[in-house]
Amino acid sequence: MALPVLDATEQRILGCLLEKQRTVPASYPLSLNSLRVACNQTSSRDPVMSLDDAAVETAARELKGRGLLRVVWAGKGSRTLKYHQLLDEALSLQPDERALITVLLLRGAQAPGELKTRTDRLYPFADRESVEQVLQRMAALPEPLVRELDRRPGQQDRRWVHLLGPVLEAVGAAPAASAVDRETVLAEGADARDRRVRDTYDQVAEAYFVELGDELIDKPFDVWLLERVAALAGSDPIVDVGCGPGHIAAFLADTGAEVSGVDLSPEMIAVASREFGDLDFSVGNLFGLLKPRTAAGWGAVVAWYSLVHLAGSELSPAVGALARTLVPGGVLAVAVHAGDEVRHIDELVGEAVDVDFVLHDADQLLAAFGAAGLSEIEWYRRGPIGDEARTERLYVLGRRA
Repeated sequence: MALPVLDATEQRILGCLLEKQRTVPASYPLSLNSLRVACNQTSSRDPVMSLDDAAVETAARELKGRGLLRVVWAGKGSRTLKYHQLLDEALSLQPDERALITVLLLRGAQAPGELKTRTDRLYPFADRESVEQVLQRMAALPEPLVRELDRRPGQQDRRWVHLLGPVLEAVGAAPAASAVDRETVLAEGADARDRRVRDTYDQVAEAYFVELGDELIDKPFDVWLLERVAALAGSDPIVDVGCGPGHIAAFLADTGAEVSGVDLSPEMIAVASREFGDLDFSVGNLFGLLKPRTAAGWGAVVAWYSLVHLAGSELSPAVGALARTLVPGGVLAVAVHAGDEVRHIDELVGEAVDVDFVLHDADQLLAAFGAAGLSEIEWYRRGPIGDEARTERLYVLGRRA
């Protein structure tokens, strides 16, 4: 069949229905109100829209007439209409193709790395290469579903668009300023990235403690949240993953908790062991975190800015690895820099360095918590304080069932 040509509103409606059918199946099909709210979300949508009920109803009626949408009753005796998409059936989409088309409809032109991170809740792509393989498959169909755009100045990677209607990028508009490929930190492989991170923190360990060892004095929200995490852990031990020079672990220990610290940098561990000799610190990678020797699991795992060098595709595996070490009811607490940027740093606490910081997508981090089986998820945002880097902070807590 010839591909349907969808206008911007039709693309948004079908993209939302495809997304919600997978992410909130208990609420699907969607009522008119739910569909309008989904279309007008301010997150995970580009561009942000402000559709009213009449616009959604008119477009839905058009889609129904073209066999791309079905209107159903909410239930026996109900007078509420709900909307169900038929696009995946019309195009005979495979599950991996469906996920990519969904995100392309909702967010426009994107690079494979962006698509990998943004489809986490829709399909479990193993890596960026697997995304590229599916894109190439869809581009090679008799009626191609996607195409690759030329790289433009300032872009790190080529981007892809769907072919189901006009997309701003496809007709030559400049890319959105917030577009970022968080996979670039893995360009030379994870081992090379880890070496660069370890070398950076080995180099700055002493200066880092001098400058930031007392940082909590000026961060009342962090203090409140860390005290809450310690209380939630109860009598179970706590581990600070990516503990740096040990000051966060020491603060937690001052609440009366049994605390250990793990860090990739031997020099950071040396400083922590010297400054807080009554605590247990060791060199280790967060992906290989073990359960405590004296308990069935951790009462809390704290990862305070420990995930800031990870690619987007590593977030879900990292959260999953940390969550598996918790006791039932245990808490994972994560703090990251939030945003759409990979920021290269050549100076840290007065020392020359060569390292990248990744500002993570809030929706992706929350999805990683859900994928790890964590519940009672709560999250907080705050802006920078004083001389902090000018980024938004995102804090997420979740409990293991």
